[in-house]
Amino acid sequence: MKLLTRYLGREIYLSIGVVFFALLMLFAFLDLIHELNVMGHGQYHLGYVLLFVILTIPGHIYELFPVGVLIGTIIALVQMAASSELTVFRCSGASLWQMVGALFKIALPLVILSFVCGEFLAPPSERLAQQLRLKAQNATVSLKEFRSGVWVKDERSFVNVKNVMPDTTLSNLDIYQFDETYHLQSIINAKRANFIQPGRWQLEEVMETSFSKEGTNINARSVQEWDSALSPSIFSVLLVVPEQMSALSLYQYAQHLRDNQQKSARYEIAMWNKLVYPIALLVMMLLALPFASYHRRAGGIGAMIFLGIVLGLVFHFAGRLFASLGALNDWQPFFSATAMTGLFLLLGMAMLWWTERR
Repeated sequence: MKLLTRYLGREIYLSIGVVFFALLMLFAFLDLIHELNVMGHGQYHLGYVLLFVILTIPGHIYELFPVGVLIGTIIALVQMAASSELTVFRCSGASLWQMVGALFKIALPLVILSFVCGEFLAPPSERLAQQLRLKAQNATVSLKEFRSGVWVKDERSFVNVKNVMPDTTLSNLDIYQFDETYHLQSIINAKRANFIQPGRWQLEEVMETSFSKEGTNINARSVQEWDSALSPSIFSVLLVVPEQMSALSLYQYAQHLRDNQQKSARYEIAMWNKLVYPIALLVMMLLALPFASYHRRAGGIGAMIFLGIVLGLVFHFAGRLFASLGALNDWQPFFSATAMTGLFLLLGMAMLWWTERR
């Protein structure tokens, strides 16, 4: 059985590598075409465009892992079935469950690689790509959740931020501070806010309006310190979509939203997706196994590969659709994130049962 696992692993890894190369070249080419449309804005020249495309590749690798694993495994298994290699393995005593165990052993390094890519490579690479483009275009992150910018609750304060610079420096913000009974105490307007250390920011060009029983008092300062639980990591989520953040960052931001009694469903769903995502690779391997029963008279290899591509794309896009529906309808985050993986697991087991019965 060890010989079968090594041989299967070599063939499957080779097929997955070829599929990944083709998919990454396609997505990189599409990204290049998209970025060429905005090339020339500010200092965003061809060198920055190419660097941006390169920095987005780890994110594409992570997104395409299940699709690439499914298609690559199907290609390897179908080719081995067409040359009767799998028939020889089965006739030599390899049972169905031994084949499943071999595929799971082959999938384990891919699961680890997927986790490392999703947690440690793709998020910082994607954030760096967005920062690079914003700096080259002399742009800022414009917050359009409301016309007035984005609103963030910070303990007994409400913070309104108009823009976030690529280095997560805040620009044009208003801080509305309330007392224990939520009576307005002061309004602080600042042109900029720079992060000093955890729990502390430095405000520049400050205008503070204080309200008391005696009346209203206005003070202008060039610099003022601001104690806040907010951090650059919280505002950095504005540079990348939740699906491209690490699970730890998603957990921290979702916790911040829950602590401030705000909706966190989208970030919780994205977090559970991150945690379940490596398991999806095992499901894709299981789903590919029924294709090992391929016979030449059942149809061409191209038809089998096309079916694998369709299944992979359905998993990818249906999973995103289900997650979006879960966020919109406030479904349980774990259910929203795992439903498609569970459905495809049942599909794979049903296909295996039907294939074995034949």
